[in-house]
Amino acid sequence: MAHAYTPGLKVSKYTVVKKERRLPLKGEVLVQEGQEVRAEDIVARTEIPGNVMLVNVAAKLGVDPSEVRRVMLKKEGDPVSRGEVIAVAKLFFGLFKSELKSPIDGYVESISEVTGQVILREPPIAVEINAFIDGKVVKVFPREGVEIETTGAFIQGIFGVGGERIGKLRVAVESPDEELTVDHLLEDETGNIIVGGSFVTGEALLEAQKRGAYGVVVGGIDDTNLKEYVGYDIGVAITGNEDVSTTLIITEGFGRIRMAQRTFEILRALDGYKTSISGATQIRAGVMRPEIIIPYTSDEPLQTQEDEGTLEIGRLVRIIRAPYFGLIGKVVELPPQPTKIETESTTRVLVVELENGERITVPRANVELIQE
Repeated sequence: MAHAYTPGLKVSKYTVVKKERRLPLKGEVLVQEGQEVRAEDIVARTEIPGNVMLVNVAAKLGVDPSEVRRVMLKKEGDPVSRGEVIAVAKLFFGLFKSELKSPIDGYVESISEVTGQVILREPPIAVEINAFIDGKVVKVFPREGVEIETTGAFIQGIFGVGGERIGKLRVAVESPDEELTVDHLLEDETGNIIVGGSFVTGEALLEAQKRGAYGVVVGGIDDTNLKEYVGYDIGVAITGNEDVSTTLIITEGFGRIRMAQRTFEILRALDGYKTSISGATQIRAGVMRPEIIIPYTSDEPLQTQEDEGTLEIGRLVRIIRAPYFGLIGKVVELPPQPTKIETESTTRVLVVELENGERITVPRANVELIQE
């Protein structure tokens, strides 16, 4: 029988989880190696230079560029406020006075007596990163960030939208094939990460956001409901920066798809636990999956990175590329010879029988194993 190794989504009940937390620019690390941190704790911070604004003082005040420094009331480094007079020129033997006000809050960065222009810069933008998970600092990257380690559950989804959230897990359904509807929601869901089963209705997702939910985790969703939620068609390339307050994580695919039993059982067993989630997804090069991390300690043995197995006839797989993205089926054929596909390239393929009985041929690189 032909075999091929292929990765699957990681679903671990109790394992070691490590997360690197790095600044976009060099800055200051606020914690030390070996220090215990909470998910909300700020571990590093930096400042991004503010936007600049060019002001042609010479032209606006009608003076020669060489006289700009003389008419300026501020020098390099001085703070300025929006509407504050920063330059005054006296014209026609002092009979008239012309003033120039700052268009922004910030400071004077430079004054040019060659061009007659003054560069104003807005205040720097503070950037802080938190630990994201409860755990211990196991490594410090000087001026860049840290690596946090914890133990607990680690679950990857297939697709998500929305950024990082830290909240309380709340399993709202009784089974992995139950749809999440408005009737499952509490009047106040503030801070909750709600777990549904096979599907979430568009109405329930929008209502969960209105009621303060930090996240929703379900097996599937309709693409029309997803588009309605984020306000546009996001495709499947890179997500995570959508303007939504409730992060959505899809564990199985698009449509009504029963959440994997193992995933649901782990989430149900940890109902009420503090949970960290991220909806960031990248499907193409440098694959990144949405994540659910639930830190806790237990006497049970830690799972190492699980053997994700081999791709063989009879295994369940999920398709991770268009036009069949998110569909689940069973491998029924593994042709040993490379095959020419629609793109005119030649690659190794497999035949998948979908849940509706249809058989399709897709590149092996376009599927991942479903761990049962």
